[in-house]
Amino acid sequence: MITVAVTAASGNLGSEIARALIEIVGKANVIGLARTPSKAESLGIEVRPGDYGSRTDLEKSLRGVDTVLLVSGMDAPDKRIGQHRNVIEAAKQAGVSKIVYTSIQGAEEGTAFSPIVQSNRQTEGDVRNSGLEWGIGRNGIYIEPDVEYIETYKQQGEIANCAGDALCGYTTRDELAFAYAQMLTQPKHNSQTYNLHGEAITQQQLADYLNAAFGTDLQYREMPVEEYREDRVAELGGFLGNVIAGIYEGIRNGASNNESQFLKAAGRPHQSWDVFFGKIADQSA
Repeated sequence: MITVAVTAASGNLGSEIARALIEIVGKANVIGLARTPSKAESLGIEVRPGDYGSRTDLEKSLRGVDTVLLVSGMDAPDKRIGQHRNVIEAAKQAGVSKIVYTSIQGAEEGTAFSPIVQSNRQTEGDVRNSGLEWGIGRNGIYIEPDVEYIETYKQQGEIANCAGDALCGYTTRDELAFAYAQMLTQPKHNSQTYNLHGEAITQQQLADYLNAAFGTDLQYREMPVEEYREDRVAELGGFLGNVIAGIYEGIRNGASNNESQFLKAAGRPHQSWDVFFGKIADQSA
């Protein structure tokens, strides 16, 4: 049985992937890496130091590991490239044989989100050129934040952004975790790059799904890109506000409407939005 290490195991995505892996290889064969190991104790697995900035600690923590999942970091684009390289080099020195990277979809040029996409593409290249077996997933946009934002949407009575009527390939952390668990444990996924998302929907369709789940009457209102950027910067600050605006500008320009390879990666279709929001409706009843 292979031993799999999951970086950023204390985070939302890393922890979900660790849980999915436990179902396949068992707790004894899943190792979590975290900057603060105590924050991942609830997983019930061995957790080792995993600060992306410390190649020495990473190398020690990856000894005895066959496959490692590299969860994309959250630092500034120029910094995260070097941090990711620390993980890749540490994996090589520790004798790891395979690395799988959680990348993203999005506009590679022309938006404030593009530098982050470009940094992910650089790490994709570093992974492919590492000399290790590899796999890459390009995640769609998480749909959970919109669900978690429902009280604000209720107050506003609408969803307002600059995406327009463009389609967006959303996904969930649970679905991503299932797909990555297959990619990490099945050799047939080696040397593959997959777009990982479900059925692409518009912002009005998203509003309709939220309405069905929560009994609301939200409508979608399209905003000009600059107006939306100013709105996000005013609420979230310069860096995050520009990034969020860039994501929705990318959606507007079609960068999130890509062919999905989720079925190929996971071995089953992505959960439908009718099912996903139906479960939320049942929980809200």
